Amino acid sequence: MSGIGGRGTLHVVQVLGGGSAGTGAHVRSLSAGLVARGLRVTVCAPPSAERRYDFTRAGARFVPVPMRTRVEAAVLLRAVSADAHLVHAHGMRAGLLATLALRRRDTPLIVTWHTRSTTPGLRAQLRAVTEHLVARAATVVLGATSDLVGRARRRGARDARLAPVALPAQRTEGESQGPAEREPDPAKVRAELGAMGRPLLVTATRLERERSLAVLLAAARSWRSLQPPPLLVIAGEGPDRALLQRRIDRERLPVLLLGRGDDAARLLPVADAALLVVEWAGRAPLAQEALRRGVPLVATAVGGVPERPCGGCR
Repeated sequence: MSGIGGRGTLHVVQVLGGGSAGTGAHVRSLSAGLVARGLRVTVCAPPSAERRYDFTRAGARFVPVPMRTRVEAAVLLRAVSADAHLVHAHGMRAGLLATLALRRRDTPLIVTWHTRSTTPGLRAQLRAVTEHLVARAATVVLGATSDLVGRARRRGARDARLAPVALPAQRTEGESQGPAEREPDPAKVRAELGAMGRPLLVTATRLERERSLAVLLAAARSWRSLQPPPLLVIAGEGPDRALLQRRIDRERLPVLLLGRGDDAARLLPVADAALLVVEWAGRAPLAQEALRRGVPLVATAVGGVPERPCGGCR
């Protein structure tokens, strides 16, 4: 593919500042698509991102960008982007980093706003300042949800557009093997969880003391008297895991904590329903995967949840 202004093959630099699992999967999917169309792609992200998402296998060049100091990261990104035709930053941290790295350059900058913080106080004020800087510096701001597009416009974005992030379908264990092994055996999985003969509800969230988890545990307490009581399986990790487990044990709640957030994808095929109880969510991977698989979804109507969350959903 020919370049612009004689600069050779089009070079796109994607910047990932950490972000959620959904954001990382989205960047990998974009990288693979751009490479397939003949573009040269460089992904700049913390070293752990390459181990998790394997951007190199998608055909991109990966440059580890340490986030210890913003100045160090900006200098490195500026050097990597010297011949870039476009820089695409994902998330607010990456957007601020790209804004600093591209100062006094005319390289187009796209920033995708995947999510927003619900943290109050001083952090919210600092976040607002960052949003102003990034929105005004970006050539285009892409919002994963309609409310993020509106937020970017209020922050001064010259051009803000809706860009729903439909994630590629998650793979479950065994999908790279034969067709007969692509889906887990429902009876075996339910037996391992202790969910034989009872409804199985699945959710995925970070294990922290917050209102969404409090709502889920209160709901589980209320249905203890049902016969049989539904089993709520929570997939995720977090600093308050031990505290939450003590509450589950003390109140004898029909709740099981799993260790990995991606276990939700393995459990959805055998679940009776998926739960998404959050204060805000963009294009939640759990919601997208549940709808792809035809699993009933019960979710709070916030952020991008009421909007069509994925292409090809049932």
